[in-house]
Amino acid sequence: MQKVVRWPCGVCGRGVGCNSIQCTSCQKSVHKKCSGIKGSMLKVMKSFICKGCLNPVISAGRTSVDIGASANLELVDKFCYLGNMLSVEGDADAAVEARIRVGWNKFRQLVALLTNKDISMIMSGKVYSSCVRSTV
Repeated sequence: MQKVVRWPCGVCGRGVGCNSIQCTSCQKSVHKKCSGIKGSMLKVMKSFICKGCLNPVISAGRTSVDIGASANLELVDKFCYLGNMLSVEGDADAAVEARIRVGWNKFRQLVALLTNKDISMIMSGKVYSSCVRSTV
């Protein structure tokens, strides 16, 4: 027997169940995990606004925003700002992945120096701390 989906989630499109909340602006139901709510939903039940209503420019499917006579900004999902990856969702997953990737690349550059038997463990530890860990 297949489950009948009556209300799709306003963010991901999958069916919602009892663990969902309704947007006060567009009246769409949204999963708790898609809403970004941490903790109890009872506190925000009356004043919840979904991501689509908060970002009407992104939800409209536009690819750029005109801010003046000659200026035009492109809308992107992720971008790097001061070494941190920022995303539309506002979560830190992209930033963490980027920092881990940079740390592994730095480690691969220094692996010959870090695994050299002629260099003491103390010196290798200092090189690791100053070069690899500082990038992460």
